[in-house]
Amino acid sequence: QVQLVESGGGSVQPGGSLRLSCAASGNIFSIRTMYWYRQAPGKQRELVAGITSEGSTNYADPVKGRFTISRDNAKNTVYLQMNTLKPEDTAVYYCNADVVPARTTGIIGLLNYWGQGTQVTVSS
Repeated sequence: QVQLVESGGGSVQPGGSLRLSCAASGNIFSIRTMYWYRQAPGKQRELVAGITSEGSTNYADPVKGRFTISRDNAKNTVYLQMNTLKPEDTAVYYCNADVVPARTTGIIGLLNYWGQGTQVTVSS
């Protein structure tokens, strides 16, 4: 099995910054793309940003220029630096990853995993 554990959420005033982290552990051979999603109350979960194992990134339009996704492949960890936060960024943020399982599992192919989520609240 694979576990994704997020950290770094909290409450911040508009214009402030937060850095989220998500560490993957377990029966991992490699991790392909890693993502950050968010879900605000009463809304559907939406993609915030993604990063491939080679470092290529993509961002949702509402966060372009304010958020930066990065990763440390040696640590199986993905980060989301969030700057100039707005009240509309308030949501539960989830980490997601496409994982190639360790060979010892006997599983061939990609498996997708979710973290438990971390709350981000932007309010004055």
